[in-house]
Amino acid sequence: MDEDWELAFADDAGRHFARQYGMTPMTGRVIGWLLLCDPQQQTIAELASALRASRSAVTSAISELEEWSWIQRTRTAGERVDRVRLAPDVWLHLLDNQSEHASLGALAQRGLDAMTGQPAERRARLEELAEFTKFLAERMPELAVEWRARREALHRK
Repeated sequence: MDEDWELAFADDAGRHFARQYGMTPMTGRVIGWLLLCDPQQQTIAELASALRASRSAVTSAISELEEWSWIQRTRTAGERVDRVRLAPDVWLHLLDNQSEHASLGALAQRGLDAMTGQPAERRARLEELAEFTKFLAERMPELAVEWRARREALHRK
């Protein structure tokens, strides 16, 4: 790696994604590196070298990101190694995760069902959460459509 700022950015990303999304710091570091590396597709060995990390730590991070559909893995004809890059629609996963909203809404509903007959003041927080998840389920698809259009405009520049 030629630049200290690259590793510093990857480290910052590692802390950010760990704090905000509960990812391991290495998973966040991989995201950070994939946001700025050149070329945009990297082998596990290249990632490990750039991040000064073990191949096994990088492999675990890649597996986690692959499960969440945040990365794409490709292999060029004749090569014996996979290359990974951020998926083109990676940021839509933060908006368009209907199962996450539905799961949180179901949790709120189970709590409300268990609280039948309880005072409204006690039920208020769970009712708000249930309504919030309905709001997200309604609005997020529209936001995803708006983001796709904005992303297309960005790439036409």
